[in-house]
Amino acid sequence: MSPAEMGVFRFIERVFRECCLKWGFEEVRTPTIEYLNLFTSAGMLTPGMLSKVYSFLDWDGWSGERVVLRPDGTIPVVRLYIDSLADRDLAKLFYVTNIFIFDETGQQNRERWQCGAELIGKGSAAADIELISLSREVLDKLGITGVELRLSHAGLVKALLARLGLSPEEQARLLDQILDGEEGALDRLKAESRELGSALLPLFNLKGQSPGFLKNLRALAAQDLPELKPHLDDFMKIVDYLEALGCDYQIDIASGAGFEYYTGLVFQYFLGGEKVGGGGRYDNLVPAMGGKNVPASGFALYLDRLVNLVKPEAVGQCPSRRILVSVKSGEKRLLERVCEVTRCLREGGYTAEIDLGAREPAGLRWSLEVGGEGAPFTLKDRLTTGSLPANTAGEVLALLEEKSADKDSPA
Repeated sequence: MSPAEMGVFRFIERVFRECCLKWGFEEVRTPTIEYLNLFTSAGMLTPGMLSKVYSFLDWDGWSGERVVLRPDGTIPVVRLYIDSLADRDLAKLFYVTNIFIFDETGQQNRERWQCGAELIGKGSAAADIELISLSREVLDKLGITGVELRLSHAGLVKALLARLGLSPEEQARLLDQILDGEEGALDRLKAESRELGSALLPLFNLKGQSPGFLKNLRALAAQDLPELKPHLDDFMKIVDYLEALGCDYQIDIASGAGFEYYTGLVFQYFLGGEKVGGGGRYDNLVPAMGGKNVPASGFALYLDRLVNLVKPEAVGQCPSRRILVSVKSGEKRLLERVCEVTRCLREGGYTAEIDLGAREPAGLRWSLEVGGEGAPFTLKDRLTTGSLPANTAGEVLALLEEKSADKDSPA
């Protein structure tokens, strides 16, 4: 990333951290390299995802285990929870991390950054709403507008597929094909079961803000497909919460997910057709990885994509807090003054940069001359073309604070 992009990256990271901390989440960090079986033992990634991981043998003497550069942020956090935090009734964790996914087209970065949060220990609709509210708050504070929230529910789809009598592997394969938008998968499903096909196709064609359709489907399922009712009840409860909060959303049951481990609500954020984040409920993940039977849910926002969406003015860079310090000569006495005044300015919250003869930073307001004629320091205001003498570094800082506190000052 360029310096400008890194400035935006750090801004996003700071906003995300501040929001998570205020919601009661705690920061964690997981290793970049994990054992491959962490992602394969319970079938937690789709075959398509596993084909894109970077894996290699980690040799130890005459034997070795296959390891991977982490392709996902959630699974390592769950492993950390199982190993170190399982005694907690509720764990609210967040992270900023990189993941590695092979892209054979070369059109996407193979190292990607994301910021995510996991809520482990509560299985209520209120917990799902908390994650949606937190992620939307982050996007709002970043100044990103026009983001579309799309809702789906993995439990609905899986309950219908279970009625076909397919093996778990076949169900997972068919689920991946359906979520990837393969129309042929739906046609094959309809051919195998006319009853289920007629029930499933309207569900997958459901798009838009249509809680009424869900209510009608719930009434129909109560008679013909009772196994759908708990999933529909859960989905309706979440939709009702969002309606009460005035939160815009779109229901899109067939929107892609990409992970096997979702069991309930799936939510995704799109802007201009590009996915910028998403998450959902994964109640089976912790026990599948050897932990206790606790529910969990989480989300991730894609930092690489958000960097291109944050407007420069939202970053809040303040040129009036930046000062260019120049010195008339290389005398030891003057260099000592430069070190003293720049240290004082930085401790006072200013960016103090020594003039090395390069092009001046854009929008610079203040410059400080050390060792000129008259006073030891001369503070210059580029906006008013005024010059203010000072005898000590403390006086320079006092002058800056005085100007900044002036309501009529452009600072």
